[in-house]
Amino acid sequence: MELLDKAKNFVAEKVANIKKPEASINDVDFKRVSRDSVEYLAKVSVTNPYGHPIPICEISYTLKSAGSVIASGTIPDPGSLKASDTTLLEVPVKVAHSILVSLAKDVCADWDIDYELDLGLIIDLPIIGNFTIPLSTKGEVKLPTLSDMF
Repeated sequence: MELLDKAKNFVAEKVANIKKPEASINDVDFKRVSRDSVEYLAKVSVTNPYGHPIPICEISYTLKSAGSVIASGTIPDPGSLKASDTTLLEVPVKVAHSILVSLAKDVCADWDIDYELDLGLIIDLPIIGNFTIPLSTKGEVKLPTLSDMF
């Protein structure tokens, strides 16, 4: 039994020290206006330390403002991380016009939205299996003006 515990601890230590991809949110900015929503785009850089591509299983996101969730969703199977390189991912986030109206106090003050964006990047690592890289950022994003719409 003692040998089994030593083996488990050895494997756990080795797995904990395996290099893992690292990610950061570079930017969140206005993308476009449609009939029913405003779309923002989060740009995420992910560095893959391995010499082979790694599949991304899913990206989940939650956008909050004034303590309330204003958008959430998932992007299934968005592609793969480039081998031994940095991959730039674009995560579109749609916010319904009706939700923007409910944020009127914040919007009227400075024509932007104070936000918090939480992302979960789920990748499939060899041996380990599915691994989630949690990311979070806070900031302000401008609302579109009339010139953005036409």
